[in-house]
Amino acid sequence: MYEKVFAYLDAHAEDYAAQLCRWVEVPSVKGEATPGAPFGKDVRRMLDVAMADAKAFGYETRDFDGYACDITLPGESEEAIAVLGHLDVVPAGDNWATPPFTATRVGDQIFARGTSDDKGPALAALYAMNAIKAAGIPLKKSIRLILGCDEESDWEDMAYYCAHTEMPEVGFSPDASFPIINTEKGMIHGFFTGKLAEDGLQVKQLWTGERVNVIPGESKALIAGGQEVADKVAAYAEKTGLPYTAEVTADGVWVTAEGIPGHSAYPEGRRNAIGMMLVLLREMGVTGALKTLADAVGMEHDGASLGCACSDEISGALTCNMGILHVKDGKVTASLDLRCPVAADLSALTNAIRAHLPGFSVDSLEIKEPHHVPADSKLVRSLLDSYTEVTGEPAAPHATGGGTYAKVLKQGVAYGAAFPEDEDLAHQANEYIRVSQMVKAMKIYAAALMKLAAE
Repeated sequence: MYEKVFAYLDAHAEDYAAQLCRWVEVPSVKGEATPGAPFGKDVRRMLDVAMADAKAFGYETRDFDGYACDITLPGESEEAIAVLGHLDVVPAGDNWATPPFTATRVGDQIFARGTSDDKGPALAALYAMNAIKAAGIPLKKSIRLILGCDEESDWEDMAYYCAHTEMPEVGFSPDASFPIINTEKGMIHGFFTGKLAEDGLQVKQLWTGERVNVIPGESKALIAGGQEVADKVAAYAEKTGLPYTAEVTADGVWVTAEGIPGHSAYPEGRRNAIGMMLVLLREMGVTGALKTLADAVGMEHDGASLGCACSDEISGALTCNMGILHVKDGKVTASLDLRCPVAADLSALTNAIRAHLPGFSVDSLEIKEPHHVPADSKLVRSLLDSYTEVTGEPAAPHATGGGTYAKVLKQGVAYGAAFPEDEDLAHQANEYIRVSQMVKAMKIYAAALMKLAAE
C-alpha cells in the first residue's frame, strides 16, 4: 500500500524543497492589522501563497478572512482527520550566519526562519496528502489541513476558525517532534508593570525582547555613570564567568549581556540575557522594580524564587521565562511565560506570581490549560505504529512544555516533524531543516493519515 505513496514522495523531494524556499522568503511575522489581513500584510501574503499552491495541486481551499485557511482531501464521509500547522513565524532576531528571510540551500539543508517552525512541516503534510491522492488510496474519512496565522502570538486564528466552522475532533499538529507528544503543559503568560526607582543605580535605557515565548540572547542597558560603572561590570564578569561588556560613552555606560537564545519552553542549556542583566544590576545597586524582578526571577528557569516551582510524573517540572523587559518613561514592563505541569493548580500559581511581584500591576494574564491524550488511546497507538513502520525505531509518547494546536482538538497530539537526533533551532538563529529528514516525515504522515482516514 505504501509503495506508490513513498515513491511519489521520493520523486518530489526537490519540488518540495523549491516550494519551501518560496514559502520561507515571505517574512510572515505578525504585523499591523488591516481589512482582510488581521495579522498584517506579510502574514496575509503567506496565506495567499499557501492557498494558491494548494489550488495548483487540485484542492479546494477555504479562506477564513485572513485568520486561517483549510485544504481538504475528501473521503467517503465529511468526517475529517485534522492536521493543524501554522504559517506565521517569530521575528528573525540576531546572529544569523545567512539572511533569515532568504532561503539558503547548503547540500541537504535549507536555512531560513520558518523552515522547521512551522512552514516546512506544514508543507510536508500537504505533500503527504498529495502522495495519497496521486496513488488513488481510498479514504473513508476526509483529511483536512488547517493552516493558522497566529500560532506564535495569541491563537486568535483558531478561535476565529472554530467560531466559523466545525473543528474535527481527531488529528495532530506537525509542530514539535517525533515520535509523539501526547502531553502539553499548561501555560501562564503575563505582562506586568512596575515603577523605576529614583534612588540607587540609575538605568536610563533598557529595551530587550520582542516575544514572550523566546529566550532573549542579548540585553543592552544604558546606565548613568562613567568608568567606575564599567569597572564594576568587568569585575562582576570576572567573578561569575558570564559574558558582560561595558562601553563608556558621553551618555553613560552601555552594558551588554550575552545569553544563549532559545524557545521559552526549553530553557535547559540556554541562558536568558534579561536574567543576566537583572542580576548584574542588582549587584551594582539597582532598587525598586528591577531589583524585585532580579529577586523573584533573575536567572532561574524553574520558578523557585517566584514561589512556583513544581513538577509531576506525567509532564515534568515547571519552567519560567522572562522574554521581554522594557524601561521607558519611569516604568518597568516585563513578561513572564510559565509552562506548568499537568497536575499544577494554575490559579494558585497566578496567586504566587502576584505575591512575589509586590509593586507591580498586572497588565494582562492569559492561562491555557494543559492537554493530555492517554498513551493507550487509539490515536496515539496508530501514530506510534506509523512512526515505527517507516523508521524501524521503537517509539513511546512523551511530554513537552511547548504548546501546539493539538490543544484545540478533543483528541489531538503533536507529531513531528523534528526527529530525536535533530538539532532544535526553533525561535533561534540559523534555523534549518534537512530535506531528507522532511521526506522521511512526509512518509510517516502519509502512513499515519492513511491509517486514521481508513477507519
